[in-house]
Amino acid sequence: MNLNLTKPLAFFDLETTGINVGSDRIVEISIVRVNIDNTTDILTKKVNPTIQIPEFTSKIHGIYDKDVIDCPTFKS
Repeated sequence: MNLNLTKPLAFFDLETTGINVGSDRIVEISIVRVNIDNTTDILTKKVNPTIQIPEFTSKIHGIYDKDVIDCPTFKS
């Protein structure tokens, strides 16, 4: 499907340590930009949340503590 864009459009998706916006943290962010010519640019980065990722959450998104240990924090 081609979009009739006059400006680029971006979509983002977050994987987190849980669903509590006050205490849970981002572990992965993905951004898809659809350009006006309908080409796409995709950027996906893992983030060290600086807290432990609960096992039940890791089973949902497949990202474990070992996967983000050497990644930059969101702040950095």
